[in-house]
Amino acid sequence: MKENKAIVGFSKFTKEQKIKWLQEQLDLGESPNSIFEQFESSDKESQQIIVDLSENHLSNFHFPFAVAPNFLINGKFHVLPFVTEESSVVAALAKAAGFWAKRGGFHAEVISTIKKGQLHFTWKGKPEKLKEEFNSIAKLLRTEAMAISHKMEKRGGGIQNIELKYLPEILPNYYQLDVDFDTKDAMGANFINSILEQFGKSLISYFNKQTSWSVEERDGEIIMAILSNYVPESVVKVWVECPVSDLSVSDREANNIANKFVQAVHIAKNDVSRAVTHNKGIFNGIDALALATGNDFRAIEAGGHAFAARNGKYAGLSNAEINNGIFKFELEIALAVGVVGGVTALHPMAKMAMKILENPCAEELMQYFAVAGLASNWSAVNALTTTGIQKGHMKMHLTNILNVLNATSEQKQAAKTYFVDKEVSFSDVEQFLKDDRRN
Repeated sequence: MKENKAIVGFSKFTKEQKIKWLQEQLDLGESPNSIFEQFESSDKESQQIIVDLSENHLSNFHFPFAVAPNFLINGKFHVLPFVTEESSVVAALAKAAGFWAKRGGFHAEVISTIKKGQLHFTWKGKPEKLKEEFNSIAKLLRTEAMAISHKMEKRGGGIQNIELKYLPEILPNYYQLDVDFDTKDAMGANFINSILEQFGKSLISYFNKQTSWSVEERDGEIIMAILSNYVPESVVKVWVECPVSDLSVSDREANNIANKFVQAVHIAKNDVSRAVTHNKGIFNGIDALALATGNDFRAIEAGGHAFAARNGKYAGLSNAEINNGIFKFELEIALAVGVVGGVTALHPMAKMAMKILENPCAEELMQYFAVAGLASNWSAVNALTTTGIQKGHMKMHLTNILNVLNATSEQKQAAKTYFVDKEVSFSDVEQFLKDDRRN
């Protein structure tokens, strides 16, 4: 890179100017323009939608858009769309869907759909005084936010509850308004943040107008107003179950599979090192469906991991048990999803994903997310406790290795035939190609 110097006004450059500056500053090879251009959409309208999603856009970054059929959910078959670069994820999801479709399928229910936001502020009066005034304050806040909330309320949602919390252990004179929302089919981030910011204005105005209060009492200060991605009251539960004997053709093997599976899940509930990777396997499915449908996978992950630590320690999110010869595997998770607005309503592929899902409401989509998480988790834990994770993973990864090693079409086919009953490693594939090229 050339002289280490900040650049001013980069966002105002045209795309061509941005690329030219990058070429001048960095070694990007001979033709970065051709690489950037080949990944752009030829459809101008679709391309402009992508451009407008981010600042300093140069091109599009493609991930595979895939589907897995045979998801039997609450008695109905569904096809779920996924976006992921991890080659084994969709294969694992499809395998789990087919396995459980023969054993009653996935059962899912939404337990609650309440989302949360907070207004953080300081006030130097006596806490008892603010608590005494709070009913009047809450009524005022709701009234002055009506211009924002009335459409959501017409759909049956809106502000559900407002709670005042005094938390001097965090900061001197520190308070929160902890607000519950129902945003119906919207994820609701913009709605919640707009309401909270209006609450902040209304609260400060209320303080300023209390002429009987001291100067100090009339001088509250808003620290911030923001939704929380921790949604412990927006919860969905999904489970599968079958007789232990249905897990394999042999009763002895079926019992062994079930017992080891339950042990593995128990370990994830009690060992944080295992729990993190266990939950990562859950989010392999959830994130892939979130990306496909234009939902915020970062918010979903953050809230999900917080939910995993809700009892004071970080633990695996799923549970497994054997009771009277019945094997049961379940997942209960907090997440907030949307089916209207945002990227879901803008991105052409997100809209296609929603069509594949038959245009679900938010509660239905919550169930599909949880199903994807449990299915992914099932495949991972089942592989870990039977054949091992690497055998299947590396089989799926074989194509990637061959592409990295610039194998020809004939070499790829020969390699897939050769490795069909052998373990796959990068070095073994590399050696296979060397031997093939010498011949």
